[in-house]
Amino acid sequence: MKIYTKGGDQGETSLIGGKRVPKCHERIEAYGDVDELIAFIGLLRDSLDGDNHKNLLLQIQDRLMTAASLLAAETDQFKANLPEIHEEDILVLENNIDRMDKELPEIHSFILPGGHPAISICHVARTVCRRTERHIIKLSEITESDKLIIKYLNRLSDFLFVFSRLISSELGVDENPWKPLL
Repeated sequence: MKIYTKGGDQGETSLIGGKRVPKCHERIEAYGDVDELIAFIGLLRDSLDGDNHKNLLLQIQDRLMTAASLLAAETDQFKANLPEIHEEDILVLENNIDRMDKELPEIHSFILPGGHPAISICHVARTVCRRTERHIIKLSEITESDKLIIKYLNRLSDFLFVFSRLISSELGVDENPWKPLL
């Protein structure tokens, strides 16, 4: 398969289904953000020692690739042959959030990102996830979008926050609570 087609040299790209749109189209922005999030989840996975959490992060990357595919599909007709996001995918995140939360001390303030590269990468992924969610909500204002993608991303950002705390705990890194200067 040839990587470059020169089809985008004029600032357009094709959706699944063949429709040409500008590369700055809301749909392209939305699935481009998902692509960026997939890359940051990969960087997070690569920054962790051992295999403890890597399978779950691979599963998350898979679900995000599914979301990107669905966002890239022009119509429901072209979505018919694509994988889907299911409520069970959201339950996986919720169950992991609950499991991790039980292992962590209660928090009473915002946490400032940092302390270790893996923790910081996790927070970057969380903020990219929030931006992605916002772009997909904006897209849903002009065209029908899969509500489960929005729900999945909302839960994923929660997961990434709690996961950053778990990484801090596992690495023995103290969290930095935000203490505003008054």
